[in-house]
Amino acid sequence: MLDANPAYRQRPSRRMRDILYSESFRTAIYQIALAGAVGLLGLFLYQNVIENLQRQNIATGFGFLREISQFEIGETLIEYSSRDTYFRALVVGLLNTLKVSAAGIVLATLVGFCVGIARVSNNWLLQRIATGYVEIVRNIPVILQVIFWAAVIRNLPAPRQALDLWGTGFLSNRGLTVATPASDPAHLWMILAFVAGVALMVAGDRWAKRHREATGRHVDILWPGLALIVGLPLLVWLAFGAPHAISFPERKGFNFAGGSTVSPEFVALMTGISLYASGFIAEIVRAGIQATPKGQVEAARSIALRPRFIMRYVVLPQALRVIVPPLTSQYVSLIKNSSIAVVVGYPDLVNIGNTVMNQTGQAVEAIAVMMLVYLIVSLVTSTLMNLYNRLVAIKER
Repeated sequence: MLDANPAYRQRPSRRMRDILYSESFRTAIYQIALAGAVGLLGLFLYQNVIENLQRQNIATGFGFLREISQFEIGETLIEYSSRDTYFRALVVGLLNTLKVSAAGIVLATLVGFCVGIARVSNNWLLQRIATGYVEIVRNIPVILQVIFWAAVIRNLPAPRQALDLWGTGFLSNRGLTVATPASDPAHLWMILAFVAGVALMVAGDRWAKRHREATGRHVDILWPGLALIVGLPLLVWLAFGAPHAISFPERKGFNFAGGSTVSPEFVALMTGISLYASGFIAEIVRAGIQATPKGQVEAARSIALRPRFIMRYVVLPQALRVIVPPLTSQYVSLIKNSSIAVVVGYPDLVNIGNTVMNQTGQAVEAIAVMMLVYLIVSLVTSTLMNLYNRLVAIKER
């Protein structure tokens, strides 16, 4: 009897018509069609490149990564020689890129936050100096800043006339040479103890926050946390017999003996890209602080909260919501800006990749490797910053 009902027979067709003419269905179809078109275009370009390379008798594929590199690299974090493969050479370049990027991020963050806070200072002179710094570093191309610092370092005195840093090191056209602790097994355990201290401080801060929300009583864990961070490595140092041997640099011939030297190329690149990024970070910090409603700060002052409590519990939690997302973009940009290392001769991934490309003639594969590596590093950086953004986000209840 139900099949005899015309209205019932039309329901499936109506449902199908509703699906076909729905906005979500059309959107999905358009996206699938666009993805297919892009895929076909990429396949056509890839086949075209392969055919052109074969026509010119140029090898294709990534088999060249297993060949002997036959060139030296002046600055490495791992053991490397000209008898190693191209793959290991690219790994050395990647590690150098990560080293200069990590150092640049730390320096840019420290300088940027200090200048950003100075931008909203009540001190007229400090505010003007910070404003002038931001305008200068933001409006000069980063590559010119890197070249400028490279020229400054290369015009420093030679090692025999190097600037003496109060007995702790030397500054010369060979870079920065400083005294360092002599190698000892205790140092690794001290680093692990420091990491454990930081983890315990973070855990204590979370417990103090839950305790404050539950009871309304504040438990100050600043000094206990600092005691953990400093005390645990100190205890490890004492347990290993308090090793205190220090390697001091000394002038020897046309160079230095002892200590640790940071190459002028590394210093120039790190200084240029970090100072350039610090100007943008300073503006991000200024905007984040000014985004905090003034009424909340005045209310905190009216109940006699200490300035550091106002900054930590009122201003900073709200400012970080504004600061972290654009700060992530600046970190990613800094990592990508490290690729201009070739202009000062620092052996980063791009510099070594260009050498590999010139020796093997396989430009497509070499550039593809570099692009893939930068893509992965940028995505990892963005993911970590997004996780941190979730941790500092204010939870609505």
